[in-house]
Amino acid sequence: MFTDPRLQALSHGILIGSIALLAVLLLCCIIRSIKGPRIADRILSINMGGTMIITAIVFMSGILEDASLIDIGLLYAMISFLAVVVFSRIYRGEYLSLKDDQRQEIEAQTAQATEEGLHSDGDD
Repeated sequence: MFTDPRLQALSHGILIGSIALLAVLLLCCIIRSIKGPRIADRILSINMGGTMIITAIVFMSGILEDASLIDIGLLYAMISFLAVVVFSRIYRGEYLSLKDDQRQEIEAQTAQATEEGLHSDGDD
């Protein structure tokens, strides 16, 4: 990258420090994806973790001065994007089916209460 050895050493140090910071943040994302509390939080933390891994791959490309790692990062970005889309669609399907079940349960309770009201003695 740089012809001056001091600048090259400085850039390598910055990139290695950045990768170390990304590793710590990735650990936080893993903890968040385990703890939850909602599925949306888990999907978001998985997406953030994928983005951090892509960034680390690109930083490694700068350290090793190998441009082919950028192609690997791009492929990983496409796979990560597709995985998040699939997880989101699964979550949306589960959410909608749960919502339909709750709506049907409320309608059944309302119908039951109405039916009990029609069959009451009138002693209320």
